[in-house]
Amino acid sequence: MSSSEFRNLHSAIRIENMKFVDEVTIAVVAGNGGDGCSSFRREKYVPRGGPDGGDGGGGGSVFLKGSRALQTLADLEYHNRYVARPGGHGKGKDMTGRMGEDHVVKVPLGTEAWDGELRLGEVTRDGELLMVARGGRGGRGNAAFKTHSNVAPRKREEGEPGEQRRLRLVLRMMSDVGLVGFPNAGKSSLLARITRAQPRIADYPFTTLSPNLGALVGSETSYTVADLPGIIEGAAQGKGLGLRFLRHIERTGALVFVVDASLPKPLGQYRALAAEIREYNPAILDKPAILVYNKTDLLARLPAKPRTKLPFLAVSALTGAGITELVALLEKTLASRKA
Repeated sequence: MSSSEFRNLHSAIRIENMKFVDEVTIAVVAGNGGDGCSSFRREKYVPRGGPDGGDGGGGGSVFLKGSRALQTLADLEYHNRYVARPGGHGKGKDMTGRMGEDHVVKVPLGTEAWDGELRLGEVTRDGELLMVARGGRGGRGNAAFKTHSNVAPRKREEGEPGEQRRLRLVLRMMSDVGLVGFPNAGKSSLLARITRAQPRIADYPFTTLSPNLGALVGSETSYTVADLPGIIEGAAQGKGLGLRFLRHIERTGALVFVVDASLPKPLGQYRALAAEIREYNPAILDKPAILVYNKTDLLARLPAKPRTKLPFLAVSALTGAGITELVALLEKTLASRKA
């Protein structure tokens, strides 16, 4: 990773300062292919001068291109029509028409493209291209139809039309770690403590209405950490931010369940969170996970280790207690996952 990329990652993308959009509908129009040409040379003793009509050029296609610098589809919400250039028509003297210029639309990593119920694909790597509308093929000129029995063909082809689609783009944010918890569990404060992110933090529920990203810097590499909007019971049925929230958990490499240790039965909070995720997509719970009891500064003494198979830590995002151990455990978990 270059120093500039490191600084960009470390600056922790402040999504709360922009409109976060994770689903848009756009129109994409590929270019039509150019028409073939019907033309004849003017040469003595050559029937009709000889055919020399060139082929039409192919139309440009429309591509989605993954960009690590983008974290939202907001730019596509208002500029929602993308058109590639058509191919040029063929000309005499066997001149082929110019190829139409492609149109490239930059999207965040984790963007899926849907044409109705047809999934065209997804973009998951920086610089990756996904064709979403193919340009039309150029038509053949009359020179292409010359045969021994037809030395002076007049036949030519028109160019094929380019594809036109109305696409639904769906963003599932990609991060190494996802902080999962009920509203007001302290996820944003925890993100600010373990990274250099500066999310909006308040003492009321639903402070986080869209994901915030930060960079957790380990001894050998750095990892992206996402503070995801607070879940509520019934999210799998669409309550609250519902499916929009759960969608982003699917792409995280590991989960950190953050519960408020100052509330009664904190383990019950984790079980309720796990139940919502299980109902939405049970495979998510197969990801590496850590259980964190936050806000221990509000307790007279540290809580006992709960009965769970998950690695457990008690921390305070406010005072920093237990944060060093949490960062080390996260780095170990992610390193083992990538090994």
